[in-house]
Amino acid sequence: MMYTLCLLLLFIACYLIQDRIAAQGRPCSKLSFGPGNIVCRCNASYCDTVEPIEPLTSGSFALYTSNSNGSRLVKSVGSLSKSTAGVVVRIDTNTSYQSLFGFGGAFTDAAAINIANLSSGAANYVIDSYYGPQGIEYSVGRVPIGSCDFSTHPYSYDDVDGDFNLTKFQLAKEDLTLKIPLIQRAISVSKRNISFFGSPWTAPAWMKTNNNLTGKGFIRGEAGNSYHKAWALHFVKFLDAYKQHNISFWGLTAQNEPTDGNIDHFPFQATGWTPEQQRDFIAKDLGPTLHANGYKDIKLMMLDDQRLLMTYWADTILTDPDASKFISGVAVHWYMDAISPTFALDYVHKKFPDHFMFGTEACYDTVIHPVNLGNWKHAEGYANDIMQDLEHWVTGWTDWNLALNMEGGPNWVHNYVDSPIIVNAEKDEFYKQPMFYAMGHFSKFLPPGSLRIGHTVKGSVPKDIKILSFKTPSKYFVIVILNKSDTDFKLCVQIPSGECINITAAQHSINTVVTSTSK
Repeated sequence: MMYTLCLLLLFIACYLIQDRIAAQGRPCSKLSFGPGNIVCRCNASYCDTVEPIEPLTSGSFALYTSNSNGSRLVKSVGSLSKSTAGVVVRIDTNTSYQSLFGFGGAFTDAAAINIANLSSGAANYVIDSYYGPQGIEYSVGRVPIGSCDFSTHPYSYDDVDGDFNLTKFQLAKEDLTLKIPLIQRAISVSKRNISFFGSPWTAPAWMKTNNNLTGKGFIRGEAGNSYHKAWALHFVKFLDAYKQHNISFWGLTAQNEPTDGNIDHFPFQATGWTPEQQRDFIAKDLGPTLHANGYKDIKLMMLDDQRLLMTYWADTILTDPDASKFISGVAVHWYMDAISPTFALDYVHKKFPDHFMFGTEACYDTVIHPVNLGNWKHAEGYANDIMQDLEHWVTGWTDWNLALNMEGGPNWVHNYVDSPIIVNAEKDEFYKQPMFYAMGHFSKFLPPGSLRIGHTVKGSVPKDIKILSFKTPSKYFVIVILNKSDTDFKLCVQIPSGECINITAAQHSINTVVTSTSK
């Protein structure tokens, strides 16, 4: 009896200790790859977590900080004050902008392969870190429809020439053994609804003018013909196939980077479209086919390419009533944002306010050194672009591969890039890059339905400081402060009650402040 009682007490003690650790969060296990280049190392037995917002008592605030010195979403708690320090940023609840869909990453073949190369314990930590309640709680997932460059080989779902009814359509082994199990894991651990959207890189070769999955090629003939209708049906077959595995899709893009397929000898999977061709395809084929097959409510997005193209493509497609009635939004990538004015975002929102804009792909793709472990500048780059997009009406932001290997692949054309999580399968561990935490400063604290709101500034804000304000469905104010400068920045975030959150945003830091909307 005494032995049983001791075991019971030991069990209860262990449970309470584990529960307390979960509530407090596990710190980053730091690993350096050079001066200032710090990652957080995870393996089958340990991985850092994010300390939850709750409990947050009345009259207090929580501050989460990541910086170039190695802090990673470190939480501190303070009290509201009646005094002010530094620049005053006053929350303006009377001014509101767009509602957010969320943040996430892509379930590519490469990501699934790398995660599968880890032991089950370490692999689970990857998905828990992204989608679990102790992680950064992504609420978006992109899924390639068929193969892309981040596959180990090109493939399609129906290679039977002339199969216009797609009777031979079938998912690939990559879907069945890699992507679908990973997606199901994300769904099982998430406490949020995950909005999945699909994007195709190429139609089956027999549908294309060049009879090839790669290179310069278009759908044969013109919109409305049997080839275009077969390609539209392909989207439905994909959605139906995933639905059989209890995976439903929130959205679709009509084509990943449609300009790629207009380029001679383009090296990987692509299908070319002009804006006029995409307009007619959506109006005559894709839109009607989706609606006729039970997918009337799916969010269909046009473009899925660079910001530089937005104004012309939107003017061409969304001014056409037959096409625009099927389209919910404009998908945009980040790769040329450094030379693309935000005017394009403001223009599209102002002219087409009923169509949202959504960031659907981003990554660092330095050719000479694709994977740059611990690079803090990459975190600042992510945060800066996210804030720039959100400040100009974009409703969410999607990273590219969830996880890559140490060289930035696999990628069948060696188009290696960086990722927020890098897998070292040889050591059965993975590294959370600064980019991972940059994403977390938004995804963790801005669930779907969060609203960007206004603020006014009293004082001078240096050009390397960015500030955005939000209100969440759970009645929190969330303020994100990015400091890319070499000096600390003091500010008071003044909530409508007149009380202040006095903080110092350290040099080269990302800061997320959370406080209740009512005392």
